Amino acid sequence: MHQRSAHRSLLVVGSVAYDDIDGPFGFHKNLLGGSASFIARAASYFTKNVAIVGVVGDDFEQHHLDELAALGVDVSGVEHATGETFHWTGKYSADLSSRETLDTKLGVFGSFAPKVQDKHRDAQLVLLGNIDPPLQMDVLNQVRAPALVAMDTMNLWIDIKRKELEAVISKVHTLMVNDEEARQLAQEHNLRTAATKILAMGPTSVIIKRGDAGALLFHADGVFAAPAMPLSDVKDPTGAGDSFAGGLMGYLAYAGDLSPKTIRTAMVMGSVMGSFAVEKFSVDGLRDLTAARIQKRFDEISSLVEFDRVQL
Repeated sequence: MHQRSAHRSLLVVGSVAYDDIDGPFGFHKNLLGGSASFIARAASYFTKNVAIVGVVGDDFEQHHLDELAALGVDVSGVEHATGETFHWTGKYSADLSSRETLDTKLGVFGSFAPKVQDKHRDAQLVLLGNIDPPLQMDVLNQVRAPALVAMDTMNLWIDIKRKELEAVISKVHTLMVNDEEARQLAQEHNLRTAATKILAMGPTSVIIKRGDAGALLFHADGVFAAPAMPLSDVKDPTGAGDSFAGGLMGYLAYAGDLSPKTIRTAMVMGSVMGSFAVEKFSVDGLRDLTAARIQKRFDEISSLVEFDRVQL
């Protein structure tokens, strides 16, 4: 990837957490997790103009933030509060296709009120991680005029805060959800029908993440499918969706434009970063990547759908 002179700024608002993960590869405790951790790290390979807003407790190990800062991520928006850091415990099935939440301790995240510093309010790209919809709305009220706002959500908010969630969806450009969440939100089984209903809620595009089946983009210019890389060694799918989002938004910041063609390329770059993330636990799959490795994986994924067009 060649360097571009003017990168758009990216503001990421989400969780910085610890994860305990049980599954076919044993029990792993106190892994770095949280949406902002994966998003910012994935995005940092494309632009050094990334800032995060989040909160950690006084049990959080500072070296995790120092590592992000060394990658060029602005971590000054991460608040340090008295109490325990958000901690999630989950168990994966033997084939890693499903997971069960065993325990969620919100800790300081339970009283988190995002504070966007003045220097970040002019961010051109904003990614709202999977947090309480009123908090997402609060962030929207603090930023000034972003060119693109994308958001994530989860089935819990669809269940218990649908009205507040729909209010946020109506004000963003892109909603990113998995296939189960899309069906639940739209109350439709067919994904294309579900996407049409979601687009009617206000966003200009919806991205439906489908795990190892890739991701679908629905927008006014049609439908685009980004494939997933068939991998021989998958260890931890926990941060796949957030790494996808980080790769996508990071590439858009790098490219400097939001044309439909660029967004399609960004979708594939999202698949690239998601594929690296699942190969190791926590953020380890996103460590020490090089432009050459990212380019090679991008070319491999692109070749999956390369074919000659014919006229019968």
